[in-house]
Amino acid sequence: MSAFGSPAAASASTDLAKVPVTIVTGFLGAGKTTLISHLIRNAGGRRLAVVVNEFGTMGVDGDIIQSCAIPDCPVENIVELANGCICCTVADDFIPTIETLLALEPRPDHILIETSGLALPKPLLKAFDWPAIRSRITVDGVLALADAEAVAAGRFAPDLEALDAQRAADPGIDHETPLSEVFEDQLACADIVLLTKVDLAGPEGVAAARTVIAAEMPREVPVIELAEGAIDPRVILGLEAAAEDDLAARPSHHDGEDEHEHDDFDSVVITGGEIADPEDLTRRIEALARDRNILRVKGHVAVAGKPMRLLVQAVGARVRQQYDRRWEAGEPRVTRLVAIAERADIDAEAIRAALID
Repeated sequence: MSAFGSPAAASASTDLAKVPVTIVTGFLGAGKTTLISHLIRNAGGRRLAVVVNEFGTMGVDGDIIQSCAIPDCPVENIVELANGCICCTVADDFIPTIETLLALEPRPDHILIETSGLALPKPLLKAFDWPAIRSRITVDGVLALADAEAVAAGRFAPDLEALDAQRAADPGIDHETPLSEVFEDQLACADIVLLTKVDLAGPEGVAAARTVIAAEMPREVPVIELAEGAIDPRVILGLEAAAEDDLAARPSHHDGEDEHEHDDFDSVVITGGEIADPEDLTRRIEALARDRNILRVKGHVAVAGKPMRLLVQAVGARVRQQYDRRWEAGEPRVTRLVAIAERADIDAEAIRAALID
C-alpha cells in the first residue's frame, strides 16, 4: 500500500502515471459528503479533485464540499453533476468531466468521486474501461459507507413476507426491495466498508450492523467504524486495488443487464419563502418520514430574522440543522428542499403541504 501524502508518492505522479480515483458510495445520508470534506481538509499535501453526483435536479452536497475548498483542492477542482447517475451518462457527463480534471494544471494527484446515494457502483466501474480514459486513470478503491443506526434498525432488510408471497406465485422470481438491492450492490463492490454514525447506533447497534454487513458481503473486506467522517486518509487512500480489473469479484443484482434503471426512486424539489420556526420544520420532516416513507430531505432554508442560511439534512426521521453561511447581498432568501423516496411514495403536492404550507 502506498503512503498517502508521502514525498515519494507525490514525486511518482508524472504525466505517464495513472491518476488514482477513489469511489465513495453509500446510501442516502450515510455520510459521504462529510467524509470527503474531511479528506479535503486533511489531504497531506496531495492535490485533490472531487466529482459529486446528486440524485435529482437540486444540488446540495457540491455546495457543502465547495465550502471546504483549499489551495490543494480549489473550487475549480470540484465538479457537481446533478439530476441522475453518472454511469448512465458516461459519454455526455462522466468522460468529459474526467478529461477536464485531468487537463487541470497542475494535474490532480487523486480524484474522489461521490456517487449519489441511490447509485449502483459496478456500472461506474465499467465506465473506467472507456478508451478515452482507461490508460490515464485507475480505481484505487471503492469505499462503501453504511449508516450503522439504519442498518441495525433493519432499514435495508428485504420485505421477506412480501418476497415469499411473490415467490409462491412465481417460483422464478428473485427480487428484493429497492432499498435492499442498492445496499447489497454497494457493499458487494467495496474494498473497505466504513461504518458511520456509530455514536448514534451505540455498541449494540454497531454489533448488529456488523452482523448484517458480514452476512451480505460476498468476500471478506475490512469494516472500519468512524464518526463525523474522521479517519486517517492513509487508511482508505492508496489501496491500489485497480478495481476496474476485478469486476468478477464484485457481484451485482444487475449483472448481465445492458442497462440499470433508477425508476424505483424519485425526488421532488419544494420551494418557498421564509419560515418562522426551524423546530416546527423538524417536526414536519419527522412526520413526513413516518407517514409518507420519505427517505431523505435536504436543502437550504430562509429563517425570518436570521442573517444566515439554515442547512437541513434529514435521513428518515433523523434531522440535523445548522446555519452554514450568511445570505449574500442581493441573494434571494428562498427555502429550497429536495425530498427523495421510492417513486410510489412521491406526491409533490402532499409533500409540499407537509413541509412548508
